[in-house]
Amino acid sequence: MPQYSTVVEIGAPLPHPAPSRPRGPKATKVDPSHLLDAAQAVFAREGVQGASIRAMAREAGCDPSLLYYHFESKERMFAALLERKFSSLTPALLEVVERPLPLREKLWSVLGVIGGHVKNDAGFRAVVRGQIVSGTESVRATLATRLKGIQQILARLFAQGIASGELRPDLVIPVITFLFARTYMEIQDLIPILSERMARIPPAQALAMAELEWFNLFWRGIAADPLAPCPPLPFPKEIHP
Repeated sequence: MPQYSTVVEIGAPLPHPAPSRPRGPKATKVDPSHLLDAAQAVFAREGVQGASIRAMAREAGCDPSLLYYHFESKERMFAALLERKFSSLTPALLEVVERPLPLREKLWSVLGVIGGHVKNDAGFRAVVRGQIVSGTESVRATLATRLKGIQQILARLFAQGIASGELRPDLVIPVITFLFARTYMEIQDLIPILSERMARIPPAQALAMAELEWFNLFWRGIAADPLAPCPPLPFPKEIHP
């Protein structure tokens, strides 16, 4: 029987094992705003409590370490999400308060500013709504701090109207500011969904109509003279591009 032998040349390089296939998404440089977009989508679906960094990383298509590097925790991401939205909304509202306009036009312009920031961002509205209702105490406190700043600006506007005699003097300002903002948000959430199904009106048209009709009703409820004719309102470009 023939004999076989294996000869290995001394000093020859040994074969390298095949490289292992990486697991999970490849870590790349990602814009923090993209990470916040991913976090918002996950928060809207699962809430802050149910969300996980891993789920946000899948949404963003990156490694979880990138989220930890930029934000440290999902609570920090939620706070950064609020900062991104409210940091531009607050000065825009303050600018409206200082305009030399009749109060009715100021309030209408305020809706234009709010609409310009949140109208096309149903995910953000869903996150805020969900955390107001069922968020942890720390998350609610973070959210309340941000919303309080907006409420104080609106309260200043309604106080101007009472002082000028344009509004009823018996208005409870904290309540009326809540109703003003909250009802407007309900219109944004419900009208586009229900308009075509219930009234066969295109969503954009139905939303514009609903905003104006609701605002006129709201104004008559708070005006010092509810029977006075309501002058036409301009359509702010923030609401109707």
